[in-house]
Amino acid sequence: MKRIFVPVLIPVLAVLSILLTSACKHDPLADGTPIPPDTAGNGNNNSSGCSKDTTYFVQQVLPIFQSSCAMSGCHNCTTHKKGLILDSYNGILSTGGINVNNPTSSSVYRAMTNSGDENMPPYPAAPMTSTQLALISKWIGQGAKDNSCLESGCDTTNVKYTTHIKPLIQNACQGCHSGASPGGGIELSTYAGIKAIADNGKFFGSISHLSGFSAMPKNGNPLTDCQINMVRIWIRLGATQN
Repeated sequence: MKRIFVPVLIPVLAVLSILLTSACKHDPLADGTPIPPDTAGNGNNNSSGCSKDTTYFVQQVLPIFQSSCAMSGCHNCTTHKKGLILDSYNGILSTGGINVNNPTSSSVYRAMTNSGDENMPPYPAAPMTSTQLALISKWIGQGAKDNSCLESGCDTTNVKYTTHIKPLIQNACQGCHSGASPGGGIELSTYAGIKAIADNGKFFGSISHLSGFSAMPKNGNPLTDCQINMVRIWIRLGATQN
């Protein structure tokens, strides 16, 4: 009786092909490789290690102005509504009525804390948070300097929503994406709204400037590599309200 040999080479090659194809797919949210510490700083003057006692214009104050005041049609260098240009250090100092070392007599700060019709940002935008107002007040009180700092390292060992993600969104995104008419219909003043764009991929895609997504922050500096890495890790771990 003649034996019949069934070739096994083709099935084996097929399995290897599937495995290799799967291995080549790259999901940036699933990749656990940490991004190196940000060294760009996005700043220009006095870049050095950060001090907890100092408020830094580039990293902390400018994103608030760009997100909440310098939207299209408002106080940017193109439209400069009411003569205010609040999307750069020179514009803020020259048109914002900043009284160095005295926030309560600085017109732009008074407008932010005013509860009347002249409040900035105006309705339907959401008002400034107490944390944002405190940062701007402290920055003016410390001399309203065009200062910047570089973190000595990018610590992503314990990324949390309350301490990392929420403050980042408040300063860089919430000015446009909040209130009665949030930009693009995307509301980011609540955890539910933030979780929705974290789950559908829009959050990471936009801040990473990936193809097919609207690059964000729209009016401000790109987020640092460290900030983007924190968002990536938070989403990869479930985007929880921790």
